[in-house]
Amino acid sequence: MIKLEHVNKFFNRHKKNEIHVINDVSLELESHGLVALLGESGSGKTTMLNAIGGLDKVNNGNIYINDEKITRNSSYKIDKIRNLNIGYIFQDYKLVENMTVFDNVALSLKLIGIKDKEEIKKRVIYTLEKVGMERYKNRLVTMLSGGERQRVGIARALVKNPKIILADEPTGNLDSKNSLEVMNIIKSISSKYLVILVTHEEELARFYADRIIEFRDGQVINDYKNNNNSSLNYEVENRIYLKDYKDIKNIKKDNINISIYRDKEEDLDIKIVFKNGNIYIDSNNKERLEVVENNSNIELLDEHYKREEKPIIKEDTFDIESISNKNIPKYSSIFKLASFISYGFKKILDYPLLKKILLGGFFLSGMFIFYAVSSISASLTVNDKDFITINRDYLNITSKKINVDDYLSYEKLNDIAYILPSDSVVKFRVSYDKYLQTQNYNGYLEGSLSDISKLNNRKIILGRMPENDYEVVVDKLSIDNFINSNRTKTVGISNYKDLLNTKIYIDNMSNFTIVGITDTNEPNIYTDSSLFIDILGNYLNSTPEHFTEENFVNYKLLNDKIKLTKGRMPENDYEVILSKNYEYTYELNKDVDIKINNKKLKVVGFYEILDNSNLYKSNYYLVNSNTIKYKLVSKTNVITIYSNNKDNTIKYFKNKLMNIKDSYNYSKNKYIEERKESIKNTLIVSGIILAVSLIEILLMIRSSFMSRIKEVGIYRAIGIKKSDIYKMFTGEIIAITII
Repeated sequence: MIKLEHVNKFFNRHKKNEIHVINDVSLELESHGLVALLGESGSGKTTMLNAIGGLDKVNNGNIYINDEKITRNSSYKIDKIRNLNIGYIFQDYKLVENMTVFDNVALSLKLIGIKDKEEIKKRVIYTLEKVGMERYKNRLVTMLSGGERQRVGIARALVKNPKIILADEPTGNLDSKNSLEVMNIIKSISSKYLVILVTHEEELARFYADRIIEFRDGQVINDYKNNNNSSLNYEVENRIYLKDYKDIKNIKKDNINISIYRDKEEDLDIKIVFKNGNIYIDSNNKERLEVVENNSNIELLDEHYKREEKPIIKEDTFDIESISNKNIPKYSSIFKLASFISYGFKKILDYPLLKKILLGGFFLSGMFIFYAVSSISASLTVNDKDFITINRDYLNITSKKINVDDYLSYEKLNDIAYILPSDSVVKFRVSYDKYLQTQNYNGYLEGSLSDISKLNNRKIILGRMPENDYEVVVDKLSIDNFINSNRTKTVGISNYKDLLNTKIYIDNMSNFTIVGITDTNEPNIYTDSSLFIDILGNYLNSTPEHFTEENFVNYKLLNDKIKLTKGRMPENDYEVILSKNYEYTYELNKDVDIKINNKKLKVVGFYEILDNSNLYKSNYYLVNSNTIKYKLVSKTNVITIYSNNKDNTIKYFKNKLMNIKDSYNYSKNKYIEERKESIKNTLIVSGIILAVSLIEILLMIRSSFMSRIKEVGIYRAIGIKKSDIYKMFTGEIIAITII
């Protein structure tokens, strides 16, 4: 059944205080009987029991349980052998205190893989009946006396029908009466099981044991069969044997009969009152007064004390196999995914008030950690929409003065697709004409002018691609900025869908229509590139920072709104036609003092505005598109480039010592630099909050864990696998985290 071969166990090995607690022990134990391990404290008997039970690892030697070696094996294998073959009875009971009697015993069955509720109930009730604890099955073990707890411990060891029972000082915490009752149960089951008993009560061992093994300094010094011829001088403290008292007085008078038993002669001064069915006793003696009644733990026996000549053994009727299902499932985990999470929630619900308050601390710390991590993440995260103002593919050149000839030469470079004589940002007017009350009000849709030919149709999330020059596509980011900055919800515009098919306006040009919306995360307005100069020219003419008295407009835009009264149209560069009001001021085909690019304009004609035109009666200077471009170039200090090869273009302009920047990277770095101080402060504050919260959680976890060390020790002692303990705590952690 059990075999030990040259087993050695050291404490503090290779240190000055090394203890050889098991010293080259070899033993063989049979399949049944009560074997007692005797010895003084520190002799190695408990360590030996733990080594046999797999609770302690040995340094060398082999231990076999039913021919299976438990030394130098995996913890999973050792746990399996223990749970299937060994039942443990402990001095301190090792019951799970927040469980009932039934659940504590049932746990032993779950450890060997039995999950069927009816099978568990049948076995547990049967075993509890055999140890006299069935009526307490639904009681928490914290409500039991020491003797009752030990009976539950015995039931837990027996219920799985093991072949071996290991009993470690099972009577160490019991009074004499309960000690005898427990030993009688243990002796009864030893007829069928091998029971290994560790006890410091030598008289009990010699009275009950079939075999005695004596230890000293880790070695077996004596091993012999016990003939059980000795009697047991084990007087039970709560039994009073009346006939052993020598000083006995009997008082009989009328219907009063009083017997007085004294173990020594001394004065006795008491008053006894019988009234309304109650007995009142007043004693002037100094001794403690205790009343013996039906519910008292004290027994008065009218007999002499006598030594026990043989154990009081009940007939062994424990036969759990007769009521058990023989098909025990494969040894497995007691927790599955769903069960260990549900166990976690159940555990939290059963928390005492103090631990629930601790859980509130976890919750608050979690909130602070969430805030701190979110703040850190937000401060370190840079979203394009926070800084991007123009097309991310654009390059910008800034200079105090842009030369027109240089600009025209740049347009001809192979890598450059197009150039804009500005930062590319324009504002289209949006009329709030959906409601009568707001029809005289406008908002402004701002965006970066971009070439529609560079837009892929697949990037459109709503609407379609333009089919003529005055249909445009606008990015969702540009619309979002428009909605957030113009209080548009009050005029019926609350999201980008509301602007689809909406008219937008640039002065002196035909109305534009939004026919498509993109989501490129760039505030772009896509139009035909042939309209760029006219859009920029008319937009800049209408803005206060660019406003001049000379309102230069491409004459082709107003062809249907004017009538030529003299001369011809300004088809060539630096030619202009003026309002007929200037016919007497300026001569036809003569230069005037109005300059663009430091060149005087030549008057080639005069016009009048048609009456059916909606043009303001302004002083328009009508020129061709190139002249508008020259004006824009000469007045700007920034040009925007769309290059087919950014690296080559940047290299080219840097070689010319020009200040060229990738607009996207420049804007991003500038935004980060501006926020650096704010980010620093956020990181410091959030870091402090995070550190304090994590320390708080660490302390709470440590406090919680320290309070659970005993519980973990109980679980390991009764055979729960390490992995199952991890699952139990993981389930609890998941439940706490979810809450």
